[in-house]
This record gives sequence, structure tokens and C-alpha cells, in this order.
Amino acid sequence: MSKQQVQQQFGANAAAYATSEVHAKGASLARLVELVQPQADWQVLDIATAAGHTAFIFAPHVAHVTASDLTPEMLTVAANLAQERGIPNVSFREADAEALPFANASFDLVTCRIAPHHFPNVAQFLAEAARVLRPGGTLAVVDNVVPGSKLHGKKGRLLREAGEYVNAFEKLRDPSHHRCLSLDEWEDGFRKAGFTLHHSETAFKAMTFGPWADRMQVSPDNKTRLKAMLVQAPTAVSEFLTPQFSEDRITFRLTEAILVGKLESKKWDAD
Repeated sequence: MSKQQVQQQFGANAAAYATSEVHAKGASLARLVELVQPQADWQVLDIATAAGHTAFIFAPHVAHVTASDLTPEMLTVAANLAQERGIPNVSFREADAEALPFANASFDLVTCRIAPHHFPNVAQFLAEAARVLRPGGTLAVVDNVVPGSKLHGKKGRLLREAGEYVNAFEKLRDPSHHRCLSLDEWEDGFRKAGFTLHHSETAFKAMTFGPWADRMQVSPDNKTRLKAMLVQAPTAVSEFLTPQFSEDRITFRLTEAILVGKLESKKWDAD
């Protein structure tokens, strides 16, 4: 899916992200603030802000937050929410996560929550985050992760195949989904981009199938296919998603990672 198609996909569903329980009230919001320990003089960039929830949770603790997103409709939703809530120190900017329109060394903190699985090139996103951060700056990322392993042999292969299955499940629900990484891939990505990883953790997120599918306006046919994927999931996938079936609903869980890294050195001077 092209970036223009991603804009169209999220533009059509922007309003749903203002009230989405996962995005608006997820436990990772408060946990991010706890881990990052934001300072009152910080300049913050929130990448792929969607409805602005991460930007808003940091705003009371810092000097200013720039909330950026590829989708103009998302920025409109976020700006309206900021006005409704009386949050004065957040501004909004259309921006591609892989080609940020900001000068080198502009920010003390870069955040990105539940979005990188939509990015075609996560390594480029990490490189851009490093570029716009000041020396010693912090990168905090939250995203869903999938099974994966560096192990050779059958066990490693089964875990990697489970990760591919979960990504196919997510992509059927949301065509803008590109790929969730494994935790190992995220940790390696941070290091390759020049970050010292200070913290890494995972937590489970309980999902109810109906709202999860409806948020992306999934067609009835694709809902049927998604349910079949849960029922027919291989053992490693079933152990990862833990689907539960009852007469009136289906539940499963996703796994979310939080990673916090520090940029210790720079290859360039500030513009």
C-alpha cells in the first residue's frame, strides 16, 4: 500500500481514533511518562500522532509538543481534541515519519506509539528520529510486536512463521498495516540507529474482535476470514494470541512493546 493510500485509509477512519480505548486509554500512555521522566524545558516531537493521545499525555510535563502525522484528517481530529481539552502547548504538522521536515537536533524527546507497523522502512524512521534529536535525547517507541527468534532450527523457524501469520492477520484487517517487528528486531534497530537501549518491556493488550475490526471498517467477508484465522491458527500463533470464543463475542490478545533509548552521540552539528 502506498503512502497516499495509507492517508486515505486513515483519513476515512480518523474520528474513530479519538475514542478508541486502545489508543486513548491504553496502559502504555502512563507507562511512557513514568519511564521517560520528561523535563519542563523539553521540546518534544510525537510522530504519527493520530488523534494526539501521546502528545497530550506529555504536554503538561514539557515546554512544547509538536504532533506530526502523515494524514491531514488525523491532525484535524487531534487539533480539535486539543482545543476541547484546553491544551495550549501542542502544535500540529503534517509529516512523513521517514522524511521528517525538521532541522537536525531540534528535539529532546521523540515519541511514536502504536504506529511503526504502518511504516514501510522502520530503519529509516529510526534514522530520522536520531537526526532530529539533540545529543543525549530520548526516543520512546510503543508498538505491537510479533513472535520472532534468532534461534536456528525448528523452534526458531516456527516462531518466525508465527510472526508472519500474525502480520497476515493484521494486514487482512487493515491494508495499511506493513509489518510488526519482533522485540529482538526492535532492540537491534535501536542499536543500529545509534541509540543506547535503556529500557525494553512487553505487556499484553486484551482485544475484543468486534470493535477491533469495526475501527477499520472491515467488510463482512473479511471478518469471516479473520475469525477463521483465529480458529485455524497454528499452535505457536494460538499461544501468542490466546483467542477465546463465546456465543456473543471473540477476544484475543496482542503484545505491545515499550522501548526507550538515548542518543549518546551525533554525526552532525545542529542546523
